[in-house]
Amino acid sequence: MMNRVTEAIILAVGLVVMGWSIKCGIDNFANKDRKVTVKGLAEREVPADKVTWSISTTEMGNDLPALYQRISQQAEKIKAFLVQNGLDENEITINPPSVNDLEANTWSENRKSYRYTAHTTVTVYTKKVEQVNKAIYRQGDLLEQGVAIESGYPNYELASFLELKPVMMDEAIKAAQKTAEQFAEASNSSLGGITNAGQGQFEIEDRDQNTPYIKKIRVVTTLTYALD
Repeated sequence: MMNRVTEAIILAVGLVVMGWSIKCGIDNFANKDRKVTVKGLAEREVPADKVTWSISTTEMGNDLPALYQRISQQAEKIKAFLVQNGLDENEITINPPSVNDLEANTWSENRKSYRYTAHTTVTVYTKKVEQVNKAIYRQGDLLEQGVAIESGYPNYELASFLELKPVMMDEAIKAAQKTAEQFAEASNSSLGGITNAGQGQFEIEDRDQNTPYIKKIRVVTTLTYALD
């Protein structure tokens, strides 16, 4: 009799354990695909901290030595103009002049009143973005000095991007997590760990065509969380 009672108890315990194991298995099977994929966005507008600006000038004439002297004087006037606007001499480069002989080609029919054209470019490479912007608006000062210039569009850069990158990634991840938490709360679930993560590419572009010295940085990260 005692053996039968013991067997019955063992059988009952076994059934309970088996039922619990089945329940856990069913729960795990039901929850294994409970996931949510969210995106996190981080955006910033940052002023450029480096700029390259080129100013070119051209002279024409028939006396080559005199032409070379004039083009050199024009380049020095451009350099002085830049220094007057707050730029350092070591940030300014005067490229050697290039000379074009319009009669060098035997097949050329030069009908101009001059034979030579000389061209040179003065380039600024600096972190003084504000000073360059001011100089751009004062280019008329060079025209008043008799310097005919061809000013190219400045190239603005964001040298501090590498410092901003981890900060903005952290902002994007936190934004994604906040969205995932809201989704979990709405679905009566608790947010689990990250099961998959994808880092989007950073995009850097001008804020608009009128303010190329203001850069807009954007990154989107994609995260997948488990839901319990």
